Amino acid sequence: MKILDFILSNARKLIVAVIGFTVLLIGILMIVLPGPAIVFIPLGIGILAIEFIWARKLLQKMKDNIPFKRKPPGKDDGEGQLKP
Repeated sequence: MKILDFILSNARKLIVAVIGFTVLLIGILMIVLPGPAIVFIPLGIGILAIEFIWARKLLQKMKDNIPFKRKPPGKDDGEGQLKP
C-alpha cells in the first residue's frame, strides 16, 4: 500500500509539473507571439503552485506586487461611497 501511495503521489507531481511548465512556456512564448501572456504566465505558476512550494512563494510575491488590488470584503474604509 505504501508503494502505491508513493507512485500515485509522484505521478500527480509529475502530471502537475508537465501541465504547469507547458502552460508557463506557452505564456513565455506569447510575450513575443500574439496572445495573452499576462494570463498564461500566472496561470502556469498557479498550476505549479499546487505541488511546489517555490511556485507558491513566487505566486504570492506576484500577488503582493499587483498595483491595483481589491480590498477583501469587510475591510471597507468608506472611500468611494456617498455620504448622506
